[in-house]
Amino acid sequence: MKMTEHVADFYERLPNHAPTCIPINNPGIGHINIFSRDTCSVATPYSRRDYYKVSLIIGTGKIFYADKWVYIDRPAVLFSNPVVPYSWEAESEEQGGWYCLFTEAFIQHSERVNSLHDSPLFKIGANPVFFPDEEQLLEITAIYQKMMREISSTYAHKYDVLRSYLHLLIHETLKSDPASEFGSYANGAVRVTALFQELLERQFPVDSPAFTLQLKTPADFARSLSVHVNHLNRSVRETTGKTTSEHIAARITKEASALLIHTDWSISEIAYCLGFEYPSYFTNFFKKHSGASPNQLRKSSV
Repeated sequence: MKMTEHVADFYERLPNHAPTCIPINNPGIGHINIFSRDTCSVATPYSRRDYYKVSLIIGTGKIFYADKWVYIDRPAVLFSNPVVPYSWEAESEEQGGWYCLFTEAFIQHSERVNSLHDSPLFKIGANPVFFPDEEQLLEITAIYQKMMREISSTYAHKYDVLRSYLHLLIHETLKSDPASEFGSYANGAVRVTALFQELLERQFPVDSPAFTLQLKTPADFARSLSVHVNHLNRSVRETTGKTTSEHIAARITKEASALLIHTDWSISEIAYCLGFEYPSYFTNFFKKHSGASPNQLRKSSV
């Protein structure tokens, strides 16, 4: 199972959104596209993406995060980033608005990228939902409409124009009121634990020595779930009786055993793809959790 949905996966999942004028991979430029939400799904899967989105949501529904959710009962703007997973469940049949999808390479191409580091696009734990008033909604709508026209133009510098519109969209939204009311779950610990286990499992199986494990520590998972690491640790222990670290170590050990037995990768390659800086660290870790060294397991399985 894939840990993260990539831009290419997005277009494969939504073939009617296939880019006709904007290549997925623009060397030195990145990727950007703008879509209407008129044909959006009533529900999106809970997942991480490797791209950013700024969505103007017109319609009612709920946005779900780790242990909380936000009720959307009026036009809202949602910032989603590649780190925090979320899902959307619509309540009203009619869904409108727009969303802009772009990669980090696109925004990094800007000389003004530093001005966004503290925005909801980049800052983990920031409030990602804003409710514009009527005047702000008109301004934001007009920006999306200009972006829709620009992306289909043949203007040689349209990417610069789109980047400027994107900055304007973000800053215009930040003038709006952030969401202040969040729903919570009665079984919050169970939900957080389930999401942690899902994210942990999504990293496996490892199918290439070029892969590098992205989530290796409780803090990594806590950031991805947008919860405090203490809350994650408490929830996992309360629900399973084991610590977050124990779950991570057990799954990495299981994957390491499979790679040692079923592949011809070197121990160094296995160590690096599982997130160990040095092979000796991996050897010590594996021996501690399995009772045998990597070489001993590999020889015994021949």
